[in-house]
Amino acid sequence: MSMINNTSLVTLHYRLGLTDDTIIEDSFDDVEPMTVQLGAGEMAEGLELALLGLRAGEEQTIDIGPDMAFGYVDETMLRALPRIDFDPDLELVEGLIIEFSTPEGHSLPGTILGFDENEVRIDLNHPLAGQTVRYSVKIIEVVNKPVVLN
Repeated sequence: MSMINNTSLVTLHYRLGLTDDTIIEDSFDDVEPMTVQLGAGEMAEGLELALLGLRAGEEQTIDIGPDMAFGYVDETMLRALPRIDFDPDLELVEGLIIEFSTPEGHSLPGTILGFDENEVRIDLNHPLAGQTVRYSVKIIEVVNKPVVLN
């Protein structure tokens, strides 16, 4: 039975939450588990490291700090934007997460911190920045590419 290495294709069920038992995402009730390619940046670095050495059928729960999960809060990512830049039909609510586009064409989530008639204060940090997160996983399948020797 294959053991997970840093380039494995891994099929798993997962639960992402906080250490206070708040659940953010949970695939255990889904019919289809998720498949990810380790080393491709699809998962938090800390979770990838925690999966190394596991095999199909194994389960693990791990707490991952901000340094290996979603990073720390960066104060330079707190912004105030003109209210006129927002769609007038958008109902602004504190805590609402909306998607912004960077000049390079990437999407970036932003959380509304507050607003008035002139400006909207947003936090462009990842919504889980600064948090210790808890992942629970159950490994369904591990596929390792054969090593090719030259």
